[in-house]
Amino acid sequence: MAQAKAGDKVTVHFTGSLKDGSIFGSTQDEEPFEFTIGQKNVLPGFEDAVIGMTEGDKKTISLSPEDAYGHYREDLVFVFERSEFPPDIKLEVGKRIEVRLKDGSTALVIIKDITEDSVIVDANDPLAGQAITFKIKLVKIF
Repeated sequence: MAQAKAGDKVTVHFTGSLKDGSIFGSTQDEEPFEFTIGQKNVLPGFEDAVIGMTEGDKKTISLSPEDAYGHYREDLVFVFERSEFPPDIKLEVGKRIEVRLKDGSTALVIIKDITEDSVIVDANDPLAGQAITFKIKLVKIF
């Protein structure tokens, strides 16, 4: 049976969970997730785990924050004046929005707090600082 290798397009089912067992993502009740090994479209540890698997194989991997979404960084929390947001944008705590940073780049952020004068946003990935576990099943190699 063929083993998954760099350059192969594969489909997998996965369940991603945190240390406390809470699930942050799963394809179990959906179509399998498709990606090409080596295109760096998934976490390197996830991709490495799929290499060498054959169709039907199952594997569980654990990734440290360094190997997953990185450590939580306070320097990725920004405070904007509320007046910097267009009045037609509905600001809500927990909402994901795209903002333009002072250096001209853009970032996808989560609104953490809203005051009368300011909006505090966080550009960290929601899973930053978390050790994560993936249960993976290789469905198909193309």
